[in-house]
Order: sequence, then C-alpha cells, then structure tokens
Amino acid sequence: MSVDPRPYARAVPMPAGGGLALAANSQRVLRNTYALLALTLAFSAAVAGTAMALKLPHPGLILTLVGFFGLSFLINKTANSGWGVLSVFALTGFMGYTLGPILSSVLSLPNGSAIVTNAMGTTAVAFLGLSAIALTTKRDFSFMGKFLFVGILVAFVLGLGAFFFEMPALSLAVSGMFVLLMSGMILYETSRIVNGGETNYVLATTSLFVSIYNMFVSLLSLFGMGGSND
Repeated sequence: MSVDPRPYARAVPMPAGGGLALAANSQRVLRNTYALLALTLAFSAAVAGTAMALKLPHPGLILTLVGFFGLSFLINKTANSGWGVLSVFALTGFMGYTLGPILSSVLSLPNGSAIVTNAMGTTAVAFLGLSAIALTTKRDFSFMGKFLFVGILVAFVLGLGAFFFEMPALSLAVSGMFVLLMSGMILYETSRIVNGGETNYVLATTSLFVSIYNMFVSLLSLFGMGGSND
C-alpha cells in the first residue's frame, strides 16, 4: 500500500504587492498540473491494461515499496528540470503496473466489474468535488498538513501490520482511513496550488496522482476486495 511521497509543504512567502502576479502564477501551475495529471492517469491506465492483458504478476510488497519510494526520491531530485516530467511518468507507469494484477483479481470476482466501476466512479466524483471546493472557496487548507502527515504514517504502519499478520478487518479499516486521508490530501494540495504554496507542477502532479491512486485502491478494498488487494 502506498503513501503520499510529500505530505508536507515548504512555505512559499508572498512578495509584497505581488498578489496579481501570484494569481497568474497559480493559474499556470494549476493548468500545467491538470494537464500532466491527465496524461499520467491515461499512461498509468494503459500500463495497467497491458499488465492485465499479459497476465503479469504483482511485484509484491517489498518491490512495490522500493520502486515507489525510489522513484519518488528521483522525482524530488529532478523536479526542477526536464527530467522531472520523465520521472513522473516512470512512477505513474510503475504504479499502473502494480494496479494491473489488482484489477485482474477484482474482475475475477462474480461482481468484479461492478466493484471496479463503483470504485472508479466514486474516486472521480470525490476528486472533482474536492477540487471544486478548493478552487471555488480558495480556502487555505495548509493547516491540515501535520494531521495528514501523521495520519498517513499511522495508516501505513497499520497497513503493514494488517498485511503481515493477515488481519482482513484491520485492512478494511486502513482502507477507510486512506479514503479519508486522500480526500484531505486532494483538498490540501489543490489549495496549496491556488494560494501559491506550491509552485512546482511536477510535485503537485505527483501528490495528486498518488492521492487518486490510493483512494481508488482503497475503495476497491472497501467495495469487495477485503484485505486481499495486497
């Protein structure tokens, strides 16, 4: 189970008299973020579909964590260069590969198609609704940063415990926690872009993509996978 690679934010001071410039910059970052997010979601879906068609096995928990954190580290190191975009595609492609076997497992269930459809629809509605709240209200949700960081860390540790000790009930509880935490992350990250707290669209895209991915996988678990999606 993945966690967001950057649940905290670096404060960006607002220059005196720079309100209009900051608004224009925020619009640019938001536009670039959504464009890159759309591309990475499509790419990840294509990789997941390929993994399903080829019946590729899941890489396992250890390789998934190594790949995720390793590529997340690479993104943070290259975020201010052209390599940052390629790093994002590497991460999202890898996550698409890990998603393929999970979807194959879900679709093998009697109501698998309904589970995937419901999880996908709920994720889309949640993302659009939460983004709309952040964009229309322009409220600063940066106060949620520490809470989200601690919550994701706790949920991640509990998820590992549920995996190693084979505790389906705890796994479902962790999935519920992740749905709520990823909802908060979408509000948090979008408000940072709107209010000028995030000026790097590569990092913003990574945060939003991972939030969407985690929410979708967690909803798959809640809608029918139980503790078996790991």
